[in-house]
Amino acid sequence: MKTKKIILIAVVVVVVVGAGIWLFAGSPAKYKVTYATATVSKGDISNSVTATGTIEPVTEVEVGTQVSGIIDKIYVDYNSEVAKGQLIAEMDRITLQSELASQQATYDGAKAEYEYQKKNYERSKGLHEKSLISDTDFEQALYNYQKAKSSYDSSKASLAKAERNLSYATITSPIDGVVISRDVEAGQTVASGFETPTLFTIAADLTQMQVVADVDEADIGGVVEGQRASFTVDAYPNDVFEGVVTQIRLGDASSTSSTSSTTTVVTYEVVISAPNPDLKLKPRLTANVTIYILDKKDVLSVPNKALRFTPEKPLIGNNDIVKDCEGEHKLWTREGTTFIAHPVEAGISNGISTEIISGIPEGTKVVTEATIGVMPGENMGPEGNMENGGERSPFMPGPPGSKKKK
Repeated sequence: MKTKKIILIAVVVVVVVGAGIWLFAGSPAKYKVTYATATVSKGDISNSVTATGTIEPVTEVEVGTQVSGIIDKIYVDYNSEVAKGQLIAEMDRITLQSELASQQATYDGAKAEYEYQKKNYERSKGLHEKSLISDTDFEQALYNYQKAKSSYDSSKASLAKAERNLSYATITSPIDGVVISRDVEAGQTVASGFETPTLFTIAADLTQMQVVADVDEADIGGVVEGQRASFTVDAYPNDVFEGVVTQIRLGDASSTSSTSSTTTVVTYEVVISAPNPDLKLKPRLTANVTIYILDKKDVLSVPNKALRFTPEKPLIGNNDIVKDCEGEHKLWTREGTTFIAHPVEAGISNGISTEIISGIPEGTKVVTEATIGVMPGENMGPEGNMENGGERSPFMPGPPGSKKKK
């Protein structure tokens, strides 16, 4: 009886072990691994930062007035082309002419008094040298002369100011350009105080514009003069305009704080040239700017995923051979069932492609990724196993509802 029990137990053990081997090893897997490849080729790789800015004229002059008064006549309007020195407006002259006449009369009187006291002083000086008049009389003559001279000089300065103020009534353009803003109307009174009132804004040349963009402090370190930039405006969504970084205004940093948090955002003004030969770009348009902080043309490159691929189980078969190598960055080629690693020197990356400086020749096909799929002709059973006695790939997810019922 003991012998029969031992034999029975041995048979059970063999059956269990055999079932386990069949269950876990099973029949040959009914799945297939396919490999995607990419060719090492030349192309353009750029790394960029984005910002928002405003279209502005390169040269923009605000024309004001130095005197207070009434705007009498206006000779230009929005979009008027003007030349340097051209009359663009006139102020009422009556008050200014009256002030000039008053200052002229004061000047004439002061001049006459000065000339009289000067002659009297020179005469008294000669008599005093001959001791014909007292010191007191001579000193009085000197005092009257100096006082008259001071009044004369003061009236001369006041007259010059009145003449200049009258000239300010004639407003001319300081540059050749186009009127892009007119802030007054005929008959309007303007008051000149601590700040000169602006009457017109004139842009020198609208065919040469610029973008003043606010670049975040996290990106400003990579921005330098001479870098290529492109931008779009909402007015022409299908047009891409090109420019070059011409200035970084480090002294014009600004910061904004959010009311909902304590976060402070610091930005710097970056000026980008914007040629405008067809006059599409209008002043004050909002521009969405891309600055290419790294920009290389016609360099070898591969997709980033090629540098991330590694031939490991279960992405390779049992008979595949892997020839690895040392190196921080590797690209893999596949010849038959052999994977060969190539150490490469990587350059800049734009998040999609990476520059390959050296290590592999142009035209080489490299593996980028592996995909596991079911072999054609195999149907999945309700429990994830293949019909016809086949077994589901251990690397493929089961179909919906394939979980075992309790």
